[in-house]
Amino acid sequence: MATTENTVLQFSQSSNSLSAKVHPLVIFNICDCYVRRPDQADRVIGTLLGSVLPDGTVDIRNSYAVPHNEFSDQVALDIDYHHNMLSSHQKVNPKEVIVGWYSTGMGVTGGSALIHEFYSREVSNPIHLTVDTGFKNGEGTIKAYISVNLSLGDRQLAAQFQEIPLDLRMVEAERLGFDILKTTSIDKLPNDLEGMEASMERLLALIDDIYKYVDNVVEGHVEPDNTIGRFLAETVASLPKLSPSAFDKLMNDNVQDHLLLLYLSSITRTQLGLAEKLNTAAQIL
Repeated sequence: MATTENTVLQFSQSSNSLSAKVHPLVIFNICDCYVRRPDQADRVIGTLLGSVLPDGTVDIRNSYAVPHNEFSDQVALDIDYHHNMLSSHQKVNPKEVIVGWYSTGMGVTGGSALIHEFYSREVSNPIHLTVDTGFKNGEGTIKAYISVNLSLGDRQLAAQFQEIPLDLRMVEAERLGFDILKTTSIDKLPNDLEGMEASMERLLALIDDIYKYVDNVVEGHVEPDNTIGRFLAETVASLPKLSPSAFDKLMNDNVQDHLLLLYLSSITRTQLGLAEKLNTAAQIL
């Protein structure tokens, strides 16, 4: 009797015990890179560094962003930058190796498979970490994935991202910092003038609160606190005695020095960019 062989559509076996552990420094670094991203970039991606523990857990301890460009169905990575950063990191800590890559946003996107394929050539079975930097509903969703191949017989058809357990452990100080980061999330860093304006507004609000407290104590509406009184007296005594004209001159001089530094740094940045373009053109010719 003739026998027939059936071709089975199946997923390649993955380690069910595989898990990951990420340090808070990695999350803070990813959020910082997202805030400092280029204006035209919707998300940032980067390399995860760490090691594999004896029990098989992937310990993620460090990271760095990798410049990239995304199109409709294509992703371009700056591979030279990636290798240079990896070499620099391993000079400081040779024990840290590539364990995967990260991206900001919710879950896996269409270009993730292309990026994961590149990192699969850098390390076997890389971890894909996704971080929701939007902190929707006051929570930062952080997930880890591995790629599982879908094959038809001996032919590989596609890859599927499978979520794995992720452990995010923090000490009390790190937990406080992470909670503050969730409640004060911003999309872009303010420039110097905006930062100074926000600081001055905050300072004026604090001074108004002090005025109200002192007035309430003088009028008998609030019970006086000797600790607060001594603190206010020491604060006032620490201020230099300057006339309004001297203070204005000091403030204007500092602002002018700051603007001069910004101007010089802008000239230096332009000169370095021009030199880099000339050097690239010379190599091509």
